[in-house]
Amino acid sequence: MHALRHKRFLRGFELNWCRRLLTQSCTGHEQLELTNDVKHRIETHWRPQLSGGQFDTKQTANKYYVLSMFPYPSGNLHMGHVRVYTISDAVARFHRMCGKNVFQPIGWDSFGLPAENAANQRGVEPAAWTQQNIAQMKQQLERLGCSFDWAHELSTSTPEYYKWTQQLFLMLHKKGLAYQNEALVNWDPVDKTVLADEQVDANGCSWRSGAKVEKKLLKQWFIRTSAYAKRLLDGLEDPTLRDWRDIINLQRHWIGECNGYAFSLLTSASNLLRVWTANPEHLKDPNAFLVLRSKHFLSKLPEAGQLSVENPFAATTMPVVFSDEAVFPADCDVYLAAPSFRAEDRELWEGFGLAFPTPEEEAAQLNPANWEQLRKQVLQAAERLNVGGYRVSSKLQDWLISRQRYWGTPIPIVHCPKCGAVRVPEEQLPVQLPPREAGKDAMRCECPKCGEANAQRETDTMDTFVDSSWYYLRYLDAHNAEQMLDPALAQKFMPVDLYIGGKEHAVLHLYYARFMNHFLHSCGLSPTSEPFSRLLVQGMVMGRSFRVKGSGRYVREAEVEIVNAKKNQALLKETQEPVVMGWEKMSKSKLNGVEPDDMFDEYGTDTTRLIILADVAPTSHRNWSSATFPGILNWQKRLWLTLEDFQAAREEQSPEHVDTGGDAFLAEDAKLFDARNFYIKGATFNYRHAHQLSVAISKMQGLTNSLRRTPKHVQRHGKQFERALAAQIIMLAPMAPHFASELWSKFVSVRGRLNNASEELQWSEDVLKQRWPDVDASYELDLSIKVNGFENCVIKVSGTQLDKLGHSDALDIAFNTNSVTAYLIDKKIRNTNFVLYPGIEAILNIYVDKLPKAQQAKSSGDVDKVRAE
Repeated sequence: MHALRHKRFLRGFELNWCRRLLTQSCTGHEQLELTNDVKHRIETHWRPQLSGGQFDTKQTANKYYVLSMFPYPSGNLHMGHVRVYTISDAVARFHRMCGKNVFQPIGWDSFGLPAENAANQRGVEPAAWTQQNIAQMKQQLERLGCSFDWAHELSTSTPEYYKWTQQLFLMLHKKGLAYQNEALVNWDPVDKTVLADEQVDANGCSWRSGAKVEKKLLKQWFIRTSAYAKRLLDGLEDPTLRDWRDIINLQRHWIGECNGYAFSLLTSASNLLRVWTANPEHLKDPNAFLVLRSKHFLSKLPEAGQLSVENPFAATTMPVVFSDEAVFPADCDVYLAAPSFRAEDRELWEGFGLAFPTPEEEAAQLNPANWEQLRKQVLQAAERLNVGGYRVSSKLQDWLISRQRYWGTPIPIVHCPKCGAVRVPEEQLPVQLPPREAGKDAMRCECPKCGEANAQRETDTMDTFVDSSWYYLRYLDAHNAEQMLDPALAQKFMPVDLYIGGKEHAVLHLYYARFMNHFLHSCGLSPTSEPFSRLLVQGMVMGRSFRVKGSGRYVREAEVEIVNAKKNQALLKETQEPVVMGWEKMSKSKLNGVEPDDMFDEYGTDTTRLIILADVAPTSHRNWSSATFPGILNWQKRLWLTLEDFQAAREEQSPEHVDTGGDAFLAEDAKLFDARNFYIKGATFNYRHAHQLSVAISKMQGLTNSLRRTPKHVQRHGKQFERALAAQIIMLAPMAPHFASELWSKFVSVRGRLNNASEELQWSEDVLKQRWPDVDASYELDLSIKVNGFENCVIKVSGTQLDKLGHSDALDIAFNTNSVTAYLIDKKIRNTNFVLYPGIEAILNIYVDKLPKAQQAKSSGDVDKVRAE
C-alpha cells in the first residue's frame, strides 16, 4: 500500500514537473528590453508547445466549426493568407478558451492550371511540384502559429480525395444532374481550356489569364445547377444565415428571379437545347415552334435549315427558325412561340410561312380555362422524362465543369462505340490520372457495360471548383476510406458556424458550395440545406503601388521620391517623371507585395499577426504601411514593461505599511475592477459577436493604459490589479499566442499571489488553457433603449439581471422610464425588437411613426397597448 502511494506521488510529481517545464518562461526573471531578438527567442521556445486543434468528434454539445477557405498551394504564403488565417486562428482560439469544442481544419485546393503550367515550365510532374509547395506552405502556416487540426488535413489532388469527388459526379449523373452536351463555350486562348460563364469578366476576359475569350463549339460536361435555382434563391432567406450582408444580394443577382422554367429538349442534330419560358403550358401547343437568334451557334451547322426539336409534351416536332424578330426573354437566345395561345406568335408563324398547321379545332381545345391544368401536366411530364421543368431565371445557365487540362479530377465516364457514355462502376473508383506523357493508348479500356475492348476513358478533367464545392464536409471525416463521409458526423457538426474568406469568392465558390450542399442534403448526407451559418468576408491586403504616369509601368518604391504622400505625388528618381501612387491588391506584377517571411524575420510572428488585425475591421481592405506599425510595437513594449513592473513591485522588500482597507486604496482597487469589466465586455463582444478584432485590440490597449497608471503599492497589494493583469494576458492570447504564453509564464512565476484560492485562474496551466474571463455578476451592464435607431437612454442593470431579461421585461423597464415615455407620447409605435448579448449588453429597439397632431391624443394609448401585448 505504501509502495503504491509512493509510486502515485512520484507520478504526480513527474507530471507537475513536466507541466512546469512546458510552461516555463524562456526569459525567466531577466530584465530584458523587448527587442526583435527576444521576440524570436520567445517564439522559438513556445511554438512547439502551443495547443493545436483539440477537436473531439464524440463531443457534440458545444461544437464550433470555424472554416477558412483553403489555400491553393502556390509555394509561398502572401499577406492575404496571413490575414485570413490569423483572423480564423484568433476566433478559433477564443472559442476554445470559452469552452467550445472547436474544429478548425486545413487542407489544400491542389489541382489546377497554375500548378500544371509551373510544372511544365520546370520539366517536373505537377504532383511533385504541388507536394513541394504544400510542404513549404505548411511550414509557413506552422510558423504563423495557427492551431489547425492537422489530423484532418486533406489535399484535393490525392486519389484518397478525388475518389469521392468522382463518386459525387456519379451521384449527380444518376440523378440526371450531370450531362454532356455540345455547346458554344468560352475558350481561353492562352491557357487553352474552357471557362464557365462565371469565369469570364465583364470585359469578356479570362478570370485567370486575362486573355480575350473566344467562342468555340465543343462537347462538354455540365452540372444542372439550374435544377436547384429556386431552392438556392429561397435559401438566402434561411434564418440561420447571419452576417451575409451584401453577399445575399450578390447571390440573389447571380441566380436571378426564378420567374420561369427551363427545359432541355433534343434537337435533330442530337444537341440538347435549353428552352426557357414563363409559360410551360405553351409546350402543349401542337403548333409551337422555336425562334433562335440568327447568330445562335446551331445556325452554323450544315443541317441548320432543316433543324427541328422534339416536343414530348405535345408529341410533335417543333420547327426551328433563325431570326432576330422575336421578343426574346432577357439573356435568352431561344424563343418558344405558341400560335394557339398568343396572337403575336400566330403572326410570327404566318410571317415565317410555316406549313402544315394543326387543325383549328384541335388547337381551339387549348382554351384559357385549361391553362393551369396544362401547366401542371407539362411540369409533371418534364420531371418524369428528366428534361427539366425547373423554376429558374432566364439568365442562369448550368455549370460547365469540364476542362481540357491534365491536372484535375478525371471525369469517371467511359465512352463506348456501342453504349455511348457509361458510368465507371463505383467499385472501380478512383479513376486515377495516367502519367502526364502517356499517349492515347493509356486511355483505352473495356466498356463496363458491354465489355467492348475499344472503349475510351473521358480525357477531360473537372473544374477545380467541383473539388472545393464539398471539402467542408470531407474535413469532418478526412481519412474515411469506405465512404465520402459518415452522415452521423455531418449530422453532429454541420453546418459550419463561421466561414472566413475573401469577397472575390462570394459568388462563384459560394454558389457552387451552396448548390452541392443542397444536393447532398437531398441525398441525406448533410443535415442542413445551407452549409455556412455565418460569413466573415475579409477585405484584401493592399500595397502601395507606383506607376510612371506616361507609360503606366510599375516601379518599386525604392526607385521613387515621394513629394507629397497625402496628395499621392511622387517622382521617378532617375528621370524626374511624375509617378502615380495608389493602393492596389498586392501582387508581384505590381511590385507592391510584402513577403510574410520578411515580416516574421524582422518583427516576429505575433507582431505581424497583431499588425494585420489592428486599425481596420476584418471586412475592410487593409492598406499595408509601415506607418501603422509603431502602435502595435509600442503596445507590446508597454505590456512587457507592465509584467516587469509587476514582478518588481511584488518582489520589492518595502518596510512601508499599506492600508489595503483605506479609502484611497479601495478607490484604486475599484477603478481596476471597473476597468477589467469594461474592457472584458468590449473585447468579448468584438471577438464573439461583431468580429471587429481591431476594436478588440483597442479595448485591450485601453486596459493596458489602466494597468500602467496603477501605483506601485496597488500593484503589490491589489487583488483587482492581479485579476485585471491576468485578464489582459488571457484576452491577448488568441491573437498573439507566443507572446501571451511568455507573459503568462512570467505572471504565474511571480510570488505572493492574492487570488490563489479563486477558481477563476488555473495557475498551473498555460495561458491558452485558461477560461475566457467573464464580466463580474455584480458589475452593472447596459440596457440601451433606442428609438428609430437613436439612443434614448441607457439603463444600468447587474450582469445577473441582464442575462435574465426578455423582450417583455425590457419593454416594462422602458415604459417606466420618463425619457422614453415622454418621447413616445405623441408617436405611434410600429414595432419593437430586443437583442441580448449575454454578459455584455442588451438593446431594445422601438420603431415609431410620427403622427399628425390630430391623432396625437389617440397615440398616447399605444404605450399601454404594447405593454399589454
